[in-house]
Amino acid sequence: MAHVELRRTMLGARWLLLWAAFVSVRPEPQVPCYFIFGDSLVDNGNNNNIASLAVANYPPYGIDFPSGPSGRFTNGLTTVDVIAQLLGFDDFVPPYASTRGQALLTGVNFASAAAGIRDETGQQLGGRIPFGGQLRNYQSAVQEMVRILGDEDSAANYLSKCIFSVGLGSNDYLNNYFMPAFYSTGQRYTPEQYADELIQQYSQQLRTLYNYGARKVVLIGVGQVGCSPNELAQRSPNGVACVEEIDSAIRIFNAKLIDLVDEFNALDGAHFIYINGYGIFEDILRNPAANGLSVTNRGCCGVGRNNGQITCLPYQAPCPNRDEYLFFDAFHPTEAANIIIGKRSYSARSPSDAYPMDIRRLARV
Repeated sequence: MAHVELRRTMLGARWLLLWAAFVSVRPEPQVPCYFIFGDSLVDNGNNNNIASLAVANYPPYGIDFPSGPSGRFTNGLTTVDVIAQLLGFDDFVPPYASTRGQALLTGVNFASAAAGIRDETGQQLGGRIPFGGQLRNYQSAVQEMVRILGDEDSAANYLSKCIFSVGLGSNDYLNNYFMPAFYSTGQRYTPEQYADELIQQYSQQLRTLYNYGARKVVLIGVGQVGCSPNELAQRSPNGVACVEEIDSAIRIFNAKLIDLVDEFNALDGAHFIYINGYGIFEDILRNPAANGLSVTNRGCCGVGRNNGQITCLPYQAPCPNRDEYLFFDAFHPTEAANIIIGKRSYSARSPSDAYPMDIRRLARV
């Protein structure tokens, strides 16, 4: 009798263990790693210890982020945070500045506020890591991953399954071409010529990324910089109408970026896609109420006309209704906007959101 009771107890214990294992199992992420390159739209702390004006590791930045201020230029999540969640990652992708060793294998964020495709872009703001520097950091990370995984072939096979997100170009317009007090590019190039210069350099940089294992690459188009509170404050006659001079130049760049996607997809094993950040943003502006937003032309915090003079002041009280604002400060979207953009980048709501596929489909390639 005692033997039967013991057997029942053991079976019961085994069932409880199996149940505990079942309920604790989470599906694996859709890709093994996620690497991020970009500027302040996705920087999550790489600029924190750099001598730069382009930092956001103080309140009210991060007011709605789980751990508070982190270096993210928004109140909460960035677009890549949202995409990482949708890809199934349990944790946020960490900044390269504080990540080494085994942690590199699930991906890191190389983005740096004020960074551009051109090395000189954003130099008036002090320290930053331009795309060329981000690529050098990535190459160092790859060398470390080769050591961890054993050899170059193993590392190449592993990296070929990962997603790489690249979003640069905004600062090459905002903090270069349309800043004649600091840069001569606006006098030296027509918008068409400048876009060609940027694309030529971008192409070389992306080739480096490809040569170091990137195969599933997301290229984020430049958004409507001419609709940011900063540009509305400086150039819009009524503080509402977007600045067409800027936006028309960006449309030229984005069109060439789509052509670049086609060029790279001719390479062996390459799967490059374009996310139409400009079009998604334009759609939100066209019908903000449908997206739960009511204020689209001023920052939730900041100074001056449209709260567009500068970024949020340290410990400045932001607007209480942040979920209704498109912009958190003079340049950067709120978490509410980032969630919309991130979701549409991952799973296109319109055929124009992504080309030739969205991130959700790219993950399955």
